[in-house]
Amino acid sequence: MNFKLKIKEEKNSFEKENKVVWQSPSNIALIKYWGKKEKQIPQNASVSFTLSESYTETEIVYSKKESNNKIEIKFLFEEKDNELFEKKIVKFLNYVLKYFPFLTKLNLTIKSKNSFPHSAGIASSASSMSALALCLCSIEKKHYDSLKTNDTFYRKASFIARLGSGSAARSVFPFAASWGKHADLYNSSNKFASILPFNLHENFKSYNDAILIISKKEKQVSSTAGHNLMKNHPFAKQRYKLANKKLQILLNALQNGDLDGFIEVVEDEALTLHSLMMSSNPGFILIEPNTLAVIEKIRNYRKINNSKLCFTLDAGPNIHLLYPDNEEDSVFEFIKNDLQNYCENRFWISDKIGKGPFEINKQNA
Repeated sequence: MNFKLKIKEEKNSFEKENKVVWQSPSNIALIKYWGKKEKQIPQNASVSFTLSESYTETEIVYSKKESNNKIEIKFLFEEKDNELFEKKIVKFLNYVLKYFPFLTKLNLTIKSKNSFPHSAGIASSASSMSALALCLCSIEKKHYDSLKTNDTFYRKASFIARLGSGSAARSVFPFAASWGKHADLYNSSNKFASILPFNLHENFKSYNDAILIISKKEKQVSSTAGHNLMKNHPFAKQRYKLANKKLQILLNALQNGDLDGFIEVVEDEALTLHSLMMSSNPGFILIEPNTLAVIEKIRNYRKINNSKLCFTLDAGPNIHLLYPDNEEDSVFEFIKNDLQNYCENRFWISDKIGKGPFEINKQNA
């Protein structure tokens, strides 16, 4: 699929000032994306739950400018100038210019804000880059005779989001999404994510995610550096083979409502991710003593209460506690009485599976 825009004629003029606003969520990977080729191409397929309450809202105000030889923007994060973020956004926009060649014709003011603290350990790059990609696709759709169907619109948004942050590719789809070529996913691609090719079982459509913030410290090793360490990792080939096998098992669980099978795969995958970090060269450890203490308490609680809650981890110390909706009250008590003290400043976030991104100005029209 060719995502480059061939400019022939503007459908709507850029003469007046225009605005697009999208809200896009973060996601939590169940089968992890860890290890990539050039241009954010994954070494193995991944699957994630799309979240609901942890999101980025991005607004782009744009109008025609006199000169059109380079991209110029003003960027505000949480209503404040942020030079570091602005430089990253300019670099990204130049990178995707061949897909949106009209960007040099515009004055761009980009405002972004999160529903969660930036240092909270949630994948803000997934929500922010997907929100930005959706805004760019909306500008294209409004002004050119392209992206006419939802399928083409969201595929391009996912493709563009991936170029900014691999995991962002999955955030443009509701409930659960996959990214990466896999034999059991007929609609899968390394270049963009997709909704799952079956109806997610009702057991999972109302699943909850309590995000336990063990530490707000900045990671010692960036995700990019971690991915790069997989290139010469002694277990890389076996890792990618096993990841694809585990994905097959997880897909069956998500389709059939198998909570025990889901728990087994998800927790194994979380610990595998961190074992890969520890066995890299150089190795690094992102989990903390409180992470391990909470994992032990989760396992004990599940055994004693015959519960179906489980944990997963991203590339950091914070725990995503996943559980079905019918256990919400008891799990809240468990967090309050047993787990909250292990969180930095007793801070945690209550979230759940969500319906995906939406364009705000359209919803409010």
